[in-house]
Amino acid sequence: MPLSPYVFDANRANFNELVLGNSRKGLVLVHFWTPKAGPCLMLMPRLVQLASDYGGRFLLVMANTDEIGNLAREHGVTSVPTVKFFLNDEVVHTVHGAEPDSTFRAALARFVALASDPVRQQALKAHQEGRTEDAIALLARAAVDHPDDLSISADLAKLLLLSGQPAQALGLLTALPAEARRDGRIAPLLGHLELIAAAEQAPELLVAGTPEVRLCLAARALLADRMEESMEGLLQLALAAPDFRDDIGRRALITLFNLLGAEHELTRRYRAKLAGR
Repeated sequence: MPLSPYVFDANRANFNELVLGNSRKGLVLVHFWTPKAGPCLMLMPRLVQLASDYGGRFLLVMANTDEIGNLAREHGVTSVPTVKFFLNDEVVHTVHGAEPDSTFRAALARFVALASDPVRQQALKAHQEGRTEDAIALLARAAVDHPDDLSISADLAKLLLLSGQPAQALGLLTALPAEARRDGRIAPLLGHLELIAAAEQAPELLVAGTPEVRLCLAARALLADRMEESMEGLLQLALAAPDFRDDIGRRALITLFNLLGAEHELTRRYRAKLAGR
């Protein structure tokens, strides 16, 4: 496979300079692999694509464990594929196995700046200046240019909600892949938007006793600040219809747990009830 300008092959002679030396200048990812393992071969092109997507914000080093010998064991590698993140001579993060791209992107976000960051900052400035529609337009274009950057989708949904467009925000997030909808930046916001949409339904027009009615009534209780009633309704929905809308009863409860905080009495009580379902 042709390597990009940001991808290098390591051997015993150049490993220290290639990995540790470059880690003093910036982030280095080392893919410990072997041609004998299929998952390694599946992960390799994905990592090369990530290195290209990030345009030099990190270096990717391929380290064939069959060729570098004891160096892999010296760095704590006991299975392949393993990807270690090196910064300033130290391992700062490790991913074991051929994890999905979202796992690597979430880890990379902790250590490197994304190309989309200046756009997000520009959009925030526009919103703070009262130009929210301009901010929305900026983020909408950035979402097209950087479809895998979930921070953009989250920011865009928040601005749509603040500008009185919850339906558009909900449509944006529900269109994301299932894995993205479970991301920590997306899931709480999606749950909040789903409750807003449910509260706007007319329960009298729905079939009595259905999950739709349970959700609508729980959402309306939440808007009326009847938190315990809302949580009880969501719990019963989670118990009775876990397959309804991707287990929205459980997801909405988790959203409320995060809102109230782990030490809140209702959080403790309903978390225990949910765990025992």
